[in-house]
Amino acid sequence: MFKITAYGVRENEVNYFHKLNIFDYDLNLIPENLTQSNIETAKGSDGILLRANNDGSEPVLRQLKKWGIKYVFTRTVGYDHIDLEAASELGITVARVPSYSPYAVADLAMNLGITLVRRTAIATSRAALADFKIETDLFSREIHDLTIGIIGTGKIGLAEAKLYQGLGAKIVGYDIFQSDAAKEVLTFVSQDELLEISDIVSLHVPHFPNKNDHFFDEKLINKMKKGAILINTSRAEITDQSAIIQAIKNEQLGGFGADVVLREKEIFGHRFDKNHILKDKEVTELLDLYPKVLLTPHIGSYTEEALTDMINISYQNFNDMLIKGTTLNEVALTQS
Repeated sequence: MFKITAYGVRENEVNYFHKLNIFDYDLNLIPENLTQSNIETAKGSDGILLRANNDGSEPVLRQLKKWGIKYVFTRTVGYDHIDLEAASELGITVARVPSYSPYAVADLAMNLGITLVRRTAIATSRAALADFKIETDLFSREIHDLTIGIIGTGKIGLAEAKLYQGLGAKIVGYDIFQSDAAKEVLTFVSQDELLEISDIVSLHVPHFPNKNDHFFDEKLINKMKKGAILINTSRAEITDQSAIIQAIKNEQLGGFGADVVLREKEIFGHRFDKNHILKDKEVTELLDLYPKVLLTPHIGSYTEEALTDMINISYQNFNDMLIKGTTLNEVALTQS
């Protein structure tokens, strides 16, 4: 029986892994993320299934190869946690889940945007302290009267555009590829125009290491409408966190919502005391700017629908390799 060791499997996900196991794999479900310190748990496996923030570095892959493991798959869209060059040299096949329910991330992106623009987080944080005074910073606008800018109008960006469209907002988008599907929902404009007119700017841009790092920087932030909201549910690496912090402090940005931060492996999935988290200066500064800054621990894909898609497609990837010797979702070195 083909044995799969899956890492980062949360307690509430276990039943889904078993229920969706139509190929009758031998499952070894590990709650912790894969690291060099717990790699022994992979011994005896035929395939490995990772999630974001798992360690797919060269030393880990080399050890897996020594144990005869030829398949290291990820149940995520992104695969930058796996060293593709090392995998290629070792003859390890890497595959991913190219897409899952786009509304999972889109829902969260819209939720963060609306919470910030409607000043809900400010109001509830004060109410929790029994402060029910109505201050001027709670004054807001209605969603239907806003312009929403979507940078990156792929499946997730388009899903968010449809959600906002349902609330009556005006939607503009920027993308190098202007799909016909997106044109039915939003109006494509230049990036500069989008930044100038949008009340909420939502980023859905993939990260390409050493190519678009920090592309959304101080220069672009300063092109935004003063007091606008910035949302990032893609990858923190595409933004300049320090520039965002400064823009919140000088009120160029009215708020910032993110499901991602830099160095996530060291932060997300852990609970810190105040002294420990202070070791990451930028994340600490972002936390200190609450409730104008809202951070969530990379939960964009943490929905029943998305989880089901991720598991089903991952299982199919393994089955394709076993039956056909290939899978359409293989990640080649040239894609990195």
